[in-house]
Amino acid sequence: MHRATSRLGSIADSLYRFKPHEHGRQQASSKLAFHRTLLISKDSEFLGNGAETTKFMQMQIVDALRLGDRSSASNLLMELGQEKHSLTADNFVRILSYCAGSPDPLFVMETWRIMEDRGIFLNNTCSLLMIEALCKGGYLDEAFGLINFLAESRVMFPVLPVYNCFLRACVKMQSTVHVGQCLDLMDHRMVGKNEATYSELLKLAVFQQNLSSVHEIWTDFVKNYSPSVLSLRKFIWSYARLGDLKSACISLQKMVALAVGAAGGKLPSLELDIPIPSSTEFYRNNFSFEDNEHSSDELYRKKLVTCDDDIGQFSVNGMKCGDESGPLTFQNNCRSSFVMKVLRWSFNDVIHACAFTRDCGLAEQLMQQMLDLGLQPSCHTFDGFVRSVVSERGFSDGMKILKIMQQRKLKPYDSTLAAVSISCSKALELDLAEALLEQISACPYPHPFNAFLKACDTMDQPERAMRMLVKMKQLKVLPNVNTYEHLYSLFGNVNAPYEEGNRLSQADAGKRIRMIEMDMAKHGIQHSNLSMTNLLKALGAEGMTKELLQYLSVAENLFYYNNTYLGTPVYNTVLHFLVESKEIHMAIELFNNMKHSGFFPDAATFEMMVDCCSVMECLKSAFALLSMMVRTGFCPQILTYTSLVKIVLRSEGFDDALNLLDQASSEGIQLDVVIMNTILLKACEKGRVDVIEFVIERMNREKIQPDPSTCHSVFSAYVNLGYHSTAMEALQVLSMRMLSKEEDASPDLTEYVENFVLAEDPGADLRILEFFKCSEESLSFALFNLRWSAMLGYSLCSSPNQSPWAMRLANSYDANRSS
Repeated sequence: MHRATSRLGSIADSLYRFKPHEHGRQQASSKLAFHRTLLISKDSEFLGNGAETTKFMQMQIVDALRLGDRSSASNLLMELGQEKHSLTADNFVRILSYCAGSPDPLFVMETWRIMEDRGIFLNNTCSLLMIEALCKGGYLDEAFGLINFLAESRVMFPVLPVYNCFLRACVKMQSTVHVGQCLDLMDHRMVGKNEATYSELLKLAVFQQNLSSVHEIWTDFVKNYSPSVLSLRKFIWSYARLGDLKSACISLQKMVALAVGAAGGKLPSLELDIPIPSSTEFYRNNFSFEDNEHSSDELYRKKLVTCDDDIGQFSVNGMKCGDESGPLTFQNNCRSSFVMKVLRWSFNDVIHACAFTRDCGLAEQLMQQMLDLGLQPSCHTFDGFVRSVVSERGFSDGMKILKIMQQRKLKPYDSTLAAVSISCSKALELDLAEALLEQISACPYPHPFNAFLKACDTMDQPERAMRMLVKMKQLKVLPNVNTYEHLYSLFGNVNAPYEEGNRLSQADAGKRIRMIEMDMAKHGIQHSNLSMTNLLKALGAEGMTKELLQYLSVAENLFYYNNTYLGTPVYNTVLHFLVESKEIHMAIELFNNMKHSGFFPDAATFEMMVDCCSVMECLKSAFALLSMMVRTGFCPQILTYTSLVKIVLRSEGFDDALNLLDQASSEGIQLDVVIMNTILLKACEKGRVDVIEFVIERMNREKIQPDPSTCHSVFSAYVNLGYHSTAMEALQVLSMRMLSKEEDASPDLTEYVENFVLAEDPGADLRILEFFKCSEESLSFALFNLRWSAMLGYSLCSSPNQSPWAMRLANSYDANRSS
C-alpha cells in the first residue's frame, strides 16, 4: 500500500509541474475569507460534527470555486480534511462532481491529496469523477496513470465506464496513442466492451478515415451484442461518412426491419428492399415533375418565399410528394416515435453521403422508401437530396425540388439554397443564382459566392459581382484566396474588350489592385499562383509593363520565403504580355532568367519565344528555339507554326507559308482560323487575291469557321482592287459560314435569316446586339453583315456553297491542286 501511495503522489506531482495559470475571477480579499471561515465555524457548531457538517462544507467549497475564490476553497478543503470524525469517499463526491463538470483537474488532485492523507480509499464514483475531470482538462497522461494505478492496486478495480470516459477524451483530443494504451490495458484486465465503447471507437475510426477499422469494429461488435436501432444508427453514420454506401445500405436494411418490428408494423414484401449500389441497377431517370404553366426557374422567381397558391402535384417514382400519407402506419407511442426519428436520421445520413459520392439514383430510391415507410422528409433530408441531385443533373432539377419544399411548407436550409445556387452559377444562370443567394440568411463559407463571382467573370458582368460582394459583407462571410482570384480577374482590368490601356485606365487599375491587396492583408490571406497570375494578367492587359515586372519580382520573393513553387505559368503570363507589347529585350532576359533559376520552359514558353522571333523577323533564332523545344520533349503546336508563318511572310514568302500549312497538317496538327488569318492579312496588304481565294477555299474544305478578321481581310482586298460586287458576295458567303459549319443550309441558318436578317420590326438591330453582350461577337457580326447586305439590295443565297463566288473558288482550288 505504501508503494501504491508513493505512485499516487508521483502522479499528482507530475500534474502540478505542468500547472496552468489560475483561471476564473480574482481571489477574494483576506477579510472576506476571514468572515467565510467564521461563518463556517458557527454553522459547524449548529449542525454538529457529523454528515451534515461535511455536506455543508462541500457546498461552501463548491460555491468558492464557482466564484473563482480558489484560496478560500483550498482553506475550506483543508478544514474538511481535519474533521475529527471519520471521513469516507462519499464526503467528497460533491466537490469531485463539480470539478468533473467544470472541469477543474487541479483541484481534483488537491482533493485527492487530502483523501490520501486521511487514508480514504477511492470508490467507483470518486474514481470516475476524478478521471472525468482529468480527461476533460486535457491531462490524458495523468488520467491514464490514475487508471493504471487503480488497476494495479488490489483494493479497487476501475469499472468499464471509467475506460469509456478515458476513450471519449482520447477521441475528442484525437490522441491515438492513448487509445491504444487504453485498449491494451482493457484487454489485459479483461474488462470487456459495451456499446458505449464501440461508439467511441467508431468516432475515432471515422476521424482517421479508416474504413477497415469500422468493419473490424462491426465484426467484433456482433460477436458480443445483437444490433439495436441505436447501435445500427452509429454504424450507418460511420459508413456514410466514409463513403461506403454498400455497407450503409445493408445496415439500413437491418434497421428498417428492427424499426418496423419495434413499431408493430408489417414489412411490405417488396417496397422496403433497399438495393446495394454495387450490385443493383438503379431506376431509370424517374424523378419526374408535373408543371403545366411555368418553368421551374420562372415560378421560383415569382414565388420564392410564398406558397399560398396551388403549385401543382409533383411525383417521385410515381408517388406524389404532396401526399402526406404513406402506405405504412405505426403505433402512436413514445417508443415507436423515437425509433422512427432514429430511422429518419439514418436515412438522412445515407442521402447526404449520396451527395458526396454523386449517386443521385440511390438518393431517389431512399427518398421513395422513406415515403413508403411514412417517414416525411425534413428540411435536412431535402438538403442532402438536393445536393445529390444537382451534382449529377444540374440546377434545373434542383429548382424543381425547391418547389416541392414550397408545397410542403418547408423552408430550405441556407446550405440547400447555396448548393442550388452553385449549380446555377456553373450553368451561367446568373439571375437564378443571385435570387437564391439573396435568400441566404447566414453562410459560414464563401463557396457559393465564389461560384457566382466566377460566373460573373465568365459573363463579363462585374456589376453583379459588386452586388454580391456587398451581400457577403452583410452576412459577414469571410473571403478565401479563391475569392480574391476572381476579384483580380473581374476588376483588375478596367478597359472593355478591344480597348487599349491609357493613363486614366492604368491609374484606375492600379488603385483597384491596391484595394484588393489591402483587403487580402486585412484577412491574412497570401497570394496563390492563380491570384498572382490574374493580377499579372490585369497589369499586362492595361499595358503596365513596369508594374508587371515589379509584381513579378514581388511574387518571386513572396513565394520564395513561403517555400512555395512559383511555377512556369506565372512567368509565361509575364512573357506573353512582354512579347505582345514588343518588349523584345525584356522578354529575352526573362526567358534566360527562367532557365538560370531552374524553371523549365514548357511548350507555351517556347511558342511565345518563337512568336518573339517573329517580331524580330529572325527565322534563324526561331528554328534554334524550335530545335531546343523538340530536344526538351515538346512537339510544335499550331501556335508555333503560326509564329513561323509570320516570319516567312515578312519577306512575302507566301509559298513558304502555304508549305508550312501542309507540313502542320502532315504532322496531325489541326489548322485553325488564327494561322489562316495571318496569311490572309498579309495577302490583303499585298493585294494577292489568288492567295486569299486559295486559303478561303482550304478553310472551307477543312471546316475552319471564319471569324470577323477573316471577313475584314477578304472584303478589304476586293474593295482595294475595285471589285465591290465580289466583295459583297464574299462577305455574304463568309458571314453565312460563320452562322453554320454545315455545307448546306441548316435549320439554324434559316431561322437566323428569318428572325434577324430579314426582320422588319424596329427592334431587330437591338436583338442582334444582345448576342454581342452575351460574348457572341462573331454571331452578332455575321448577322449585321447579312442584314446590311440585304438592306443594300443584295439577294441572299439559300446556301453559302451555291454562290457563284464560292463555286468559282472551289473549281480554282481543284485546278491548282491537280497541277
